[in-house]
Amino acid sequence: MQYMSELNRSVLFNRELSWLLFNERVLQEAQDESVPLIQRLRFLGIYSNNLDEFYRVRVANLERLTILTGRKHKRLSGDYAPAELLDTVRERIAALHEKYEQTYNHILSEMERQGIEVVNEQQLSETQKIFVRDYFASTVSIRTVPLMLRKRNRLPFLRDDRSYLAVKMWSRKARANVRYAIIEIPVSSACPRFVTLPSPAGKTHIIFLDDILRFCLDEIFFMFDYDEITAHAFKLTRDAELTLDDDISKSLIQKMELGINQRMHGKPIRLVYDREMPRDLLMLITSKFGLHDLVNVNAGGRYHFLRDLMKFPRVAPALEYPRQVPLLHPGVKKFSSILSVIKKKDLLMTYPYQSFTHLLDFLREAAIDPYVESIFITIYRVAERSKVISALTNAARNGKRVVALVELMARFDEERNIEFTDTLQAAGVKVIHGIEGLKVHSKLILVQRREGARLKGYTHIGTGNFNEDTATLYSDFSLFTANDQIAEDAAKVFDFLQHTHQHFECKKLIVSPYFMRNFFMERIDAEIRNAKAGRPAYIYAKFNSLTDVDMIYALYRASMAGVEVRLIVRGACCLMPGVEGLSENIRAISIVDKFLEHARIIIFGNHGDEQVYIASADWMARNLSRRVEVGVPILDKEIRRTVRKIFDIQWSDTVKARDLSNFAENKYVKPTEPGTVPVRAQEAIYAYLQKHK
Repeated sequence: MQYMSELNRSVLFNRELSWLLFNERVLQEAQDESVPLIQRLRFLGIYSNNLDEFYRVRVANLERLTILTGRKHKRLSGDYAPAELLDTVRERIAALHEKYEQTYNHILSEMERQGIEVVNEQQLSETQKIFVRDYFASTVSIRTVPLMLRKRNRLPFLRDDRSYLAVKMWSRKARANVRYAIIEIPVSSACPRFVTLPSPAGKTHIIFLDDILRFCLDEIFFMFDYDEITAHAFKLTRDAELTLDDDISKSLIQKMELGINQRMHGKPIRLVYDREMPRDLLMLITSKFGLHDLVNVNAGGRYHFLRDLMKFPRVAPALEYPRQVPLLHPGVKKFSSILSVIKKKDLLMTYPYQSFTHLLDFLREAAIDPYVESIFITIYRVAERSKVISALTNAARNGKRVVALVELMARFDEERNIEFTDTLQAAGVKVIHGIEGLKVHSKLILVQRREGARLKGYTHIGTGNFNEDTATLYSDFSLFTANDQIAEDAAKVFDFLQHTHQHFECKKLIVSPYFMRNFFMERIDAEIRNAKAGRPAYIYAKFNSLTDVDMIYALYRASMAGVEVRLIVRGACCLMPGVEGLSENIRAISIVDKFLEHARIIIFGNHGDEQVYIASADWMARNLSRRVEVGVPILDKEIRRTVRKIFDIQWSDTVKARDLSNFAENKYVKPTEPGTVPVRAQEAIYAYLQKHK
């Protein structure tokens, strides 16, 4: 049991480094020549978006720790001090950035061979120049606001979710007469980052919005006298920590709005700039931001904020993944009551393989059913133009009692959720904001319908958000059930969320932060007892992240007792599989493919009576100790077989699975037998569900 010492952090892989290895797996998809070419470009956008968030949250946290504790702080997981880890993280990111740039340039070259060229402002034909001028005048100029930059004046506020051009103007005769300016690149749905140009026959030319601005600098700054003008991109990253005012006289909404405003003005922690930027311009910008530590000032390429590559135009369907039509659930007929189906039999939806419209239909039917009296729902992230919000407002207008827990602390969705709070309240929905110190991350809906003398409950428990946009990209489960005990448990959860002093116990649902950790600990201990008694014992689980120390130590104990443990972990994983005497009975893989693996599954052998659970929670300290999460046992035998089959398909992946036994390598899992047909889990799951429709 020497491994179980709280002081021994070396048996845990560091969370930040593990996450960087996950993002490297995303980069591998961009490098994989079997992936369609433009989809590879989109993976570069995903990588860039992930890294920006990593800087805003994890790197910012490390910088705070380093400032507070220097090198005297107790060791973190992986046996690092904060300052040490920060140095290592920066080194890894620099190495990955080099791979990123090589991959980006290689993909552009391959696209050129396919007739798709990304051109800049210096490569335009005469026809294209006319088009760009017209496009700038009609679409871009009204959204362009140049900010003049003076050495003595304060820098105007710049957001960290935007990219900018730093402009320098000067005269050859009067070199002292230099002017500087900043232009925000005004990306929006009406003004996209990439514009398709009139192109020669057989070719498609695309230009960055950045280069349209560069081409039209003379029109933006026509009032100034200069001989030379240049523009160079840069982007800023700020600390994303959200601090709430403790003034009890302010409402939570007021505190959130103030906190969001403060975060927008948070401390700059990184500046990435075009390496061709003149030094005087760079020094002016860094001094304005107070970035005196040049370790946080990084030279980059001509373009920044490349998360927009995720929205690269669909100019060549043959170079994209084919669009996969979501399947309709075989148990649900079009234009028929989904509530009547759920009353007879539990339903499991598997996104994105099956259609999210079934969940929308569930809410829409509840909104107009004359016998439905109440709808309760927890909202974490929803679509920008949410059909879920529309269904809830419609229900309230139809006289239903609608109670929505809107989580205002959903990171980077706070502003949207404040706006939806106003929309829901205007329609008559009772909006609550949960419990101080506890983020509500569960995916729970309870519909109460008057049936005879009693209220019948119809419950949804899911692993993913009520977001019809991401439901086409994220793999998740939705369980619909009319089980009375589950409905009673769901009602207790909603009572607790409205009256936080209320103690409750559940018969079926597994709820954090009060019960989930202990519940799964007890299941692990039961498997340990089975193994020690010589009975078959196993734990199979799938998470986005596995970082909770207590749960990892419990899995180590299980391994040492002889329990077989199989783990599928998409992102950060602090558990170290395959270590002799510690975790030699644990194997772990990670799958990164065209859909984001988001579902959470936990399976226990249970001495032959297998138990299967799905949940909204990863095994992370925040999910198990500081969030309201909900898990549920799969009671229906047929659905239990389906979930187990999906896990088995993913475990057998030999195309997109990576072996986590050696974290530093990110090696693909290969077939063990020569001549074995490769298994690509995401395609195999779709085929399985299609066959059983």
